[in-house]
Amino acid sequence: MKRDRQSLPPIILVTGTDTGVGKTVATAALAAALQSRGRSVAAYKPCQSGNKDGDSDCSEIARLAAPLTAEAGVVLEEPLAPVQAAAVDGVELPPLAAHAGRIRQLAARHDHVLVEGAGGLLVELDPDGGTLADLGTLLGDAAGFAVVARPSLGTLNHTGLTLEALDRRGLAVAGVILGSWPEHPGLAEQGNRAAFSDGTVPLLGTLPDSAAALPVRAFREQAPLWLEGIA
Repeated sequence: MKRDRQSLPPIILVTGTDTGVGKTVATAALAAALQSRGRSVAAYKPCQSGNKDGDSDCSEIARLAAPLTAEAGVVLEEPLAPVQAAAVDGVELPPLAAHAGRIRQLAARHDHVLVEGAGGLLVELDPDGGTLADLGTLLGDAAGFAVVARPSLGTLNHTGLTLEALDRRGLAVAGVILGSWPEHPGLAEQGNRAAFSDGTVPLLGTLPDSAAALPVRAFREQAPLWLEGIA
């Protein structure tokens, strides 16, 4: 039976259950899927670290999905959490309020703004300990979270902890996206997808492990099929 599709909020904060779960590809896929439905999209990364070679998450989102806008609030060289990377680079991180202000500006000119976090939900983004969860609080009712999770063993616990943290803060959850879905899923992956499909939290879709390696045209054409859970 086909599940109900979810209408996404104007501001979608894309977080992960950990680093390396596929947030950037998920953000690009969301951008492509929303644009296929005639929506205008901006992508914003509050803190981009690991940019020594100029290979940023924003550039990858722009390559795969070509949103109208793709930009980072601050760019750091070291592949570390933002506060640590900023300390090594000698860069002063802007406060969360500065990011919130820029996101609101983008939201005034686009149907959706996709905000990709750094690492997981509670990674600090500014010197005062502000996190992506705190940024969601600043943005209020206009914002909701898309949680990107691994499909493999252990993901139920990691995802449950992230969802619980969001719930305790009263933050809206648009749904869960399973990243890096293997070509030949095992019992663990199949069982986890079934668990995420129980309706407790919307499953927005499942992204194949090879998604970023596809030709750009194929990525943009297939993204709406992967994210069949969004309206």
